Amino acid sequence: MSKLITIEETAQWLKERDNFLILTHRRPDGDTIGCAGALAQGLREQQKTAYILDNPEITPRYAGFVEEYTAPGGYEPEHIITIDTASPDLFPKNGGKYIKTISLCIDHHPSNTFYAEYTFLDGTTASCGENIYDLLIHMTGKISPRTAECLYVALSTDTGCFAFANTTANTLRIASLLIDAGAPHRTLNKNLFRTKTLGRLRIEGMIFSGIEFYFGGAVAVSTITLKMIETASADEDDLDDIASIPGSIEGVQAGITIRELTSVNDCKVSVRTGPQVNSHAICALFGGGGHPMAAGYSLDISVDETKAALLEALKNFFPEA
Repeated sequence: MSKLITIEETAQWLKERDNFLILTHRRPDGDTIGCAGALAQGLREQQKTAYILDNPEITPRYAGFVEEYTAPGGYEPEHIITIDTASPDLFPKNGGKYIKTISLCIDHHPSNTFYAEYTFLDGTTASCGENIYDLLIHMTGKISPRTAECLYVALSTDTGCFAFANTTANTLRIASLLIDAGAPHRTLNKNLFRTKTLGRLRIEGMIFSGIEFYFGGAVAVSTITLKMIETASADEDDLDDIASIPGSIEGVQAGITIRELTSVNDCKVSVRTGPQVNSHAICALFGGGGHPMAAGYSLDISVDETKAALLEALKNFFPEA
């Protein structure tokens, strides 16, 4: 069983060890990538050897933040660390061989399955980036400009540029300190949140025109098929944070995105809710999980079958609709 450790114990654990390999999760977002880059940089600034396992699913939007830390061929780590990864099911394909040898997991998901030897978990934070910030401050008392840049990516992307309901006063305080430390927030905000490709605009148009409403308008469901992605000439970068769209509509309490992945029988479901409905509770019914207002799961069935099963389950959450 994993041993839960405090932030002070985690800082001491890292200080006493060396030769680290850091793993990010499948379909990596800005939080897992930003955290990995920040931790690798922070450890290197302490004269430690730290690399990040190359993630085959990383997109150009985030690759530049971690490419300098990519583990070289033949590197043999002494300690494996996972970041922002609640379960081994979320490991990248090339990370499977490490499943039984994870030394430390740093996470903020309440659904964490405690698969590592040691776990530092704070489920109250909006992003895992807040946990890494606090950890590095405990270790060194300072944040370098490069680390600040990576952590700003983590915080801003997991909070929708600080617009999502998970944003707290502490999130904003840390973001301010990161800007003071040298994070190029103007450039990051423009590149990550205020720039759209034609592919992104096309896929958004398809999503908005195809949204379906259920339970008196309380639930909005969008579907993204492989055909839609091909027609829009969209890529993975164009689909970043696409799950936030249906929940942005007035009156919607649960915004749901069903996306075909590699085939017509391979679907990912993303659930975004307000405080009235628990996203994690919905997704847990299908073997998934996450946060109270943002969670997900995957099923090896078609979009239509996925939608039907989900709507049936939602009757327990919207009984009067």
